Amino acid sequence: MSEDGDTASQVSETITSEVSTSEVEPEVQMPPGDPGQPFVVGIDRDAVLRRREVVRTVERRGSWVTLALGAIGIVAAIYALIAFRGSGMWPFALLLILAMIPLVLSTVLVYRVQAERVEWYDANELPPVAMRISSKGLELACDGAAFPVVLPWATVRGFTQHKLLGQYMLDVALVRGVGATTAGVRGLDQPSVRSVVKPNPLLRPTGMFLVKALDQPVHVIDEAIKHFSGGTAGVLR
Repeated sequence: MSEDGDTASQVSETITSEVSTSEVEPEVQMPPGDPGQPFVVGIDRDAVLRRREVVRTVERRGSWVTLALGAIGIVAAIYALIAFRGSGMWPFALLLILAMIPLVLSTVLVYRVQAERVEWYDANELPPVAMRISSKGLELACDGAAFPVVLPWATVRGFTQHKLLGQYMLDVALVRGVGATTAGVRGLDQPSVRSVVKPNPLLRPTGMFLVKALDQPVHVIDEAIKHFSGGTAGVLR
């Protein structure tokens, strides 16, 4: 070491530089390497509450559209029976009325499901976890469901990402033929889950998870799914 302490100064600067660099480097969270340790994705409470209101509005608008279509069909059939009395059109008018009845009933179903959902919301706190990804499969906390949905890897292809109402959503993608009675599957028979996983074709889908409400980015979720499923599932964009 020189008399003016240049060597010690240089060593001190080097150590300080290394410490500063280690402090500012961002920590990247990766899927856990231990197959027994699940990868947990949390949710933003405020974002979920806002989405609930959007879902409620969309479902009600769709139900009113189907109700209007059903009412128009029934009124048209009744008008035909009156205006063309004795023309032999009554079988067709009757068939039209029968065809419109499911549309009217679907509106009643939507309101019943929403009433059950609100009742469950009032009785249960919002879970802090949206999904758990492990070697056994996916465990999903579907909005409005009384208990989580459990899907083994053999029954699920992962998620599909799409844009709905100006926001990106994640929907679970099941293997063809998988249902509530499939071995290992639990929770698909809940009304709130059925309205999301297999929505009524007459209603606009609402999506399962709002991307901005999740505390993990989509690419990290994709890597975790691929890791635990052995590459058989992922996020499809």
